[in-house]
Amino acid sequence: MAATLQEILLGQDTQPKVISDCFTLIDQEVSDMSGVSGTAVKIAYKTVNAFMPGHVRHMIEEMLPDMIGKLEPYWADFNESGGSDFGDYLAKRGDEVAEALLSVTDALAAASRRPVIIKAYGSVRGGAVRHIVASLPQVGEMVMKYA
Repeated sequence: MAATLQEILLGQDTQPKVISDCFTLIDQEVSDMSGVSGTAVKIAYKTVNAFMPGHVRHMIEEMLPDMIGKLEPYWADFNESGGSDFGDYLAKRGDEVAEALLSVTDALAAASRRPVIIKAYGSVRGGAVRHIVASLPQVGEMVMKYA
């Protein structure tokens, strides 16, 4: 039986690398954004980084287990179907996967007591599905790197 994503990505030696890769992916995705919604995301991202340096990396560390948990059923189905490109698999289920991942950030935002973070998140949540769907091939590629 194929290893679970928890086993693959949260191992003691692997998890720090995955966190670093996630941070790099987020930085790259934000920097590549354009248009009005891209500008809103860039402003929110810059605001969070300015007021709380290190917060994004901290949140990646905090959210990673839950995010992996949301990806786990897709990983299991991908392996059962004999797929070869997890990024493509995720992209074909884009809106569904994006909403599953956003359920993690939605819960964190709802529980936050930091008005700056809540406001920044609220300003970008409406377009978040589209941005996550666009990044799913890279997410799948990152998973495959460790699988």
